[in-house]
Amino acid sequence: MSNSDMSPAASDRYIYFEHDADIGLTGRGATLEEAFEAAAAGMFAIMTDLAGVRRERTVTLGFEEADVELALVRWLNLLLATAREQRMVFAEFRLDRDGVVWRGAATGETWRGDHERGVEVKGATLTMLRVEQREGGWDARCVVDV
Repeated sequence: MSNSDMSPAASDRYIYFEHDADIGLTGRGATLEEAFEAAAAGMFAIMTDLAGVRRERTVTLGFEEADVELALVRWLNLLLATAREQRMVFAEFRLDRDGVVWRGAATGETWRGDHERGVEVKGATLTMLRVEQREGGWDARCVVDV
């Protein structure tokens, strides 16, 4: 998947980068939490067209993690596990942090047969994992296993 595969609006929030076997993903945001939310949107956008996902149900998620890089992987994998467990697809994300406690929400719907099928994401990995503050915001980067 190349940057040319994305809509202009999507490329403002998340970008993909080349990786041999999997897909590199970078979420961007004005805050750390917004970068994580963008990474989540980018990950689910690999699997389906987010514009076609109805915002019918919100699930809440939480975890504890002191290391922000590991928190990115935990967040993404928790979202995937919750989506699989509840047979849902998510399109909107919210995340707040209070020290080591992260509280989030994901909104979407039950996976329908008419959803556009992209590539299944199996999980977020530690490969090329990096969370860093840049001028004007944050980047949250990792490789997702497809």
